[in-house]
Formats: sequence, structure tokens, C-alpha cells
Amino acid sequence: MNGKIVVITGATSGIGQVAAERLAEQGARIVQIARSQERGQSALARLRSIRDAGHTVHYADLSRISEMKRIAAEVASAEPRIDVLINNAGAMFNTRQVTGDGLELTFATNHAAYFVVTLGLLKSLRAVPDSRIVSTASDAHRGAKLDFNDLQNERGYSGFGVYKKSKLANILFTQELAKRLKGTTVNSLHPGFVSTRFGNESGGLGQLVMRIAKLVAITPEKGAETIVYLASSREVAGVTGEYFYKCKRSTPTKEAQDDANAQRLWDETERLTGVRL
Repeated sequence: MNGKIVVITGATSGIGQVAAERLAEQGARIVQIARSQERGQSALARLRSIRDAGHTVHYADLSRISEMKRIAAEVASAEPRIDVLINNAGAMFNTRQVTGDGLELTFATNHAAYFVVTLGLLKSLRAVPDSRIVSTASDAHRGAKLDFNDLQNERGYSGFGVYKKSKLANILFTQELAKRLKGTTVNSLHPGFVSTRFGNESGGLGQLVMRIAKLVAITPEKGAETIVYLASSREVAGVTGEYFYKCKRSTPTKEAQDDANAQRLWDETERLTGVRL
């Protein structure tokens, strides 16, 4: 990874932070997209202490379409060549919230941001032979189904249920993107159930449940291994459209392998965000 440029969202804590630091140790220059300036500056200082390779941080609220578009344009302008994009930022909300764009907050943050930021950075990714796009999904997608008549989850809202759908969307997005791109390796992954900040501010009973469950969760260091593998391993070169767990190909559910749903989700996301390939 020496001299390679890695753009990563959600790198100020948890598995994203660990992945960024491991890739920096391998010689990569890290470009973070963060929301909190305090955590962003702290993460930047840690990266520079590992290896001062000109690491940078950009700030955006990845729940808003205008911010997704702005930050993609800002990063693309600063980085005409990108070797790896890691879509990792995500959240769970135990009460239904709607963004200023009219999107349900989980759908906006966990799926639409992956879509808009990735498409906004494609020119820079295509400038590098065998560039890579890595998206953090989850085995939480198991049991989830997308309702295209209710993508914004207006009926029967459940924080974890909607999170599961967003992770299914990540896998379907990866599958469809891999079909549409040539020369770029595109994969998604399940990091495992990891003890991180995730869910700590989700609110309600779910927040308490998450804190208790994390007592048996794996460490962020373990959870980041597959992200680092997909971003850096020679074994992955040319392997695209796959879902990984523990650095090996894994099989997602039939719902996550549905070509028609992958294309339909793509079309709907284009319509909702106004962003096209």
C-alpha cells in the first residue's frame, strides 16, 4: 500500500479507525471523511503519529444529499487519483427520523451516502488501474427484505429491522456496481459483531441491549481485518461483486443475490438522489 491513496468514511472510531491506522502502517495516505471535527482531528493526529504521509480529513454530514455531493466533489478535486474507497460510516436509530431531503435517516446515512459518494469519486477511482471499492455491510442483512413501496420505512418502524434492510441495500449496491464498472474491484463485507461506538446513541431500549450484547463482541482490531484485506491483499485483485467474512468469500442470502432487486434499488436511488452513473 506504499504511496496509495485510501479514502475512508467512518474512520474516527471503531473498525474504520483501526482499518485506517493499519493501512497507514502499510504506507497508504489516508483521506478521511468525518462528521465530528473533534474526532476527525484526533484521528488525524493518530495517523500522523503512525506515519506522516500527508493524511487529510474532510468534514460532511453524510445524511444530507447536498453534503454527500459536496464532499464527493471536494475530495475528487483534491484527489484526482484514488486507489481505494472504503464506505464504512453507518448508524442505527431506534426512532424514525426524516432528513431535510425527505429520506428516512437510516436509509440516507447507510445506503444513499454509499451510493452518492462512490459515484462522485468514480472519475478519480477510474484514473487508477485496479482501484478498489470496499463497502461495510453486515450479516444483519439476513432475514431482511426490501419493500419498494415503503423504502423510507414509514410503516412498522423498528430500528434494528430498518438497519438490517440498509445492510441488505449495501450488498445489492455492491452487486450492481460491480456489474456496471470495469477495471475496478468492488466488494462488501461482514466485519463480525464488534464492540465499538455503534448503537451507543441510538436511543431507547435498543441502546441498552446493544451495550449489553457488546460484552461478548469481538474487538475492533479483529473486526477491521476483512476491510484491510479487501483494501490491500493481492489475492483480491480482480475478484469483484463478492461478499466477504473473515477474509474469505461468504454467501449472502437469496434476497441479497436478487439481480432484479439490485437493479431496482439502483434505479430508485438514482431517482431519490438525482445522482447517476
